[in-house]
Amino acid sequence: MAALLNSQIRTPIGSYCCATMLVPIFTLKLNHKINPRMVAIGKYDGIHPCLTAATQAGKVFIHNPHTRGQRPAAHRLSQSTQDSDISLLNINQAVSCLTAGTLGPNTTGHTLLVGSQTNLLAYDVHDNTDIFYKEVTDGANAIVLGELGDIQYPLAIIGGNCALQGFDFEGNDQFWTVTGDNVRSLVLCDFTADGKNEVSHYTFNFLFIMTIVAFCSFQTVTSLCHMHGSRFGYALANGTVGVYDRTARYWRIKSKNHAMSIHAFDLNDDGVVELITGWSNGKIDARSDRTGEVIFKDNFSSSVAGVVEGDYRMDGQIQLICSSVEGEVRGYLPASKEMKGNLMDASVEQDLIRELSQRKQNLILELRNYEENAKALPGVSEGESKMGVIPANTQLQTALSVRRATESQRAHIELNISTPNETIIRAVLIFAEGIFEGESHVVHPSVQNLSGCVRVPIIPPKDIPVDLHIKAFVGGKTSTQFHVFEITRQLPRFSMYDLSVDPSATQPTGKVTFSINDRPQRVVMWLNQNFLLPEGIDSPDITFTTLRAGGLLKINMQPSGEITLRTDDIDLAGDLIQSLASFLAIEDLQAEADFPVYFKELRATLTEVDEFHSVHQKLTAAMADHSNYIRNMLVQAEDARLMGDWRNMKKRFIELYDLNRDLINEYKIRSNNHNALLARLKSVNRAIQRAGRLRVGKPKTQVITACRDAIKNNNINALFKIMRAGTASS
Repeated sequence: MAALLNSQIRTPIGSYCCATMLVPIFTLKLNHKINPRMVAIGKYDGIHPCLTAATQAGKVFIHNPHTRGQRPAAHRLSQSTQDSDISLLNINQAVSCLTAGTLGPNTTGHTLLVGSQTNLLAYDVHDNTDIFYKEVTDGANAIVLGELGDIQYPLAIIGGNCALQGFDFEGNDQFWTVTGDNVRSLVLCDFTADGKNEVSHYTFNFLFIMTIVAFCSFQTVTSLCHMHGSRFGYALANGTVGVYDRTARYWRIKSKNHAMSIHAFDLNDDGVVELITGWSNGKIDARSDRTGEVIFKDNFSSSVAGVVEGDYRMDGQIQLICSSVEGEVRGYLPASKEMKGNLMDASVEQDLIRELSQRKQNLILELRNYEENAKALPGVSEGESKMGVIPANTQLQTALSVRRATESQRAHIELNISTPNETIIRAVLIFAEGIFEGESHVVHPSVQNLSGCVRVPIIPPKDIPVDLHIKAFVGGKTSTQFHVFEITRQLPRFSMYDLSVDPSATQPTGKVTFSINDRPQRVVMWLNQNFLLPEGIDSPDITFTTLRAGGLLKINMQPSGEITLRTDDIDLAGDLIQSLASFLAIEDLQAEADFPVYFKELRATLTEVDEFHSVHQKLTAAMADHSNYIRNMLVQAEDARLMGDWRNMKKRFIELYDLNRDLINEYKIRSNNHNALLARLKSVNRAIQRAGRLRVGKPKTQVITACRDAIKNNNINALFKIMRAGTASS
């Protein structure tokens, strides 16, 4: 399609025409700062909702205005000196996540769950007691509480260092799986519409929903929220907010600010929730779940920390509760029908008039351009040709081809954009997620280099399909006005693979073998759809050169249906198997694999893990001995002070000073050792996840479970046997 350059895309009128509004009904000024994304509502006595949030210095505050003067300080809880309605829970560690909800099967009140980088605390606020306090070696970056799959009781599911872990009300580990990278956000939703919740978790590179489906994203997902059914909202670190329904994206918007918290709330009582977003600049907005249209907004004076909901006034109405990092809390209710018609203030009306005036000017300008072009006919003078008239058969043509690395340029995919006649392309604008910085790329040739062909190098960072949305400005050589042509071209998933092979290239030692009950022609269709092939191939036996890492990829299929993938990249093998299984609709797929180079590196990593564990235990024991020595030294120094023995007192304090310095140095060593251990554990978890991705369905789950059991039992030989054969008994 083509349109004049002067015309602009017309967006729908925003929130200002919508009568749906929220009305603030209460405001609180709490004298405590709130950590972003660490806000929850809990009914700890089963009746009264309490606002709970992580604050500074390793503490969690609980705001309860309903039972003033009835909260004696005990155990971890202490009364705030700044606010009589606030109790402080001392965690003594930096809090990384928290939530509240029903955990035990027979409990009346909610349980508060607080995660740090080393521990998970389940706390009974009403009784001031620990329910359990568990060490979590993979850390707790995100937490969600609820029922999962066929498990009959709620689980506290935490996401950490390449792993998900689920604990029951007694602190027993009931669920565990690995992920591709560090988990940053979690949500429970019935993704498969089978009446059972799946856990959706995001890692740095991909969002997996119970390993059923993945959608690509190149930014860290900072927040997830379940809306209804299989629909969920998400927020990215680059300021993007949007809604997905399973694998279909409904909409997304991008802001220069960061989304700090998202929440689903029905603000107009129509039975459909809207997406509420709290931003780093203090803005709160509500958007339609289907279109992303803004239907309400408000502002805080500082960044939003969290958005939750609850009947905080105990009047039977659920309020939307928003809090800022400075401790300001506001509660909102949908406006009554009588008020909705009177809530548009003067500034909103002015914005609406300004928007309508701009649309009017754009339409007038577009109409004028069409009238001027209508006057121009074929064979007119050069001056008239500047109006932008182009031949009727003008169209935009695109082609994709693989280009190997040269001395001056990296290996890339070349996008060729051309026209079939004498017209020239003045500029090209390409939108593509994850390919270009800022998601867009502009090519604007100089006047001396104008032609009907533009070549754009594209380097996809990962093996994922990408839609290239192309807009080109096309006109005559002397045109001052141009037509805008729009076209969308999909970049295949495995595009960075070249059919030309160097005969001297080293043959791959890694391989995966599996069998399918399908015709070779179906595999050929998959190859043509997912690779950039210059001509259609008719055989599934093919060899590629991988342009990113070098090396070869060989695909071979026997008449019996046995397929062998040969590559030294275990990640590539997993991607190929998952893609092929999805294309052929294979639910369960077993495979045998062997990656000698990678397995050798993994064995070395496991040896390092044992060494770091040993060092960790020794350092912990040494610090405990030094702590006891310090305690005795302090007693001796105090005795010397009371007895007036200043010489011995000075001697003891000098020794204490030296011992404290040694303790600090030991702590630094222990901290470095701990970080190194976490890095190795992350590699181990990632290895298990990679081994799982070589299978599909139940075999995949069985491999992950068996690998974890082997690691628990410190049976390294069994671990590698499972990774190779898929089962421990093979």
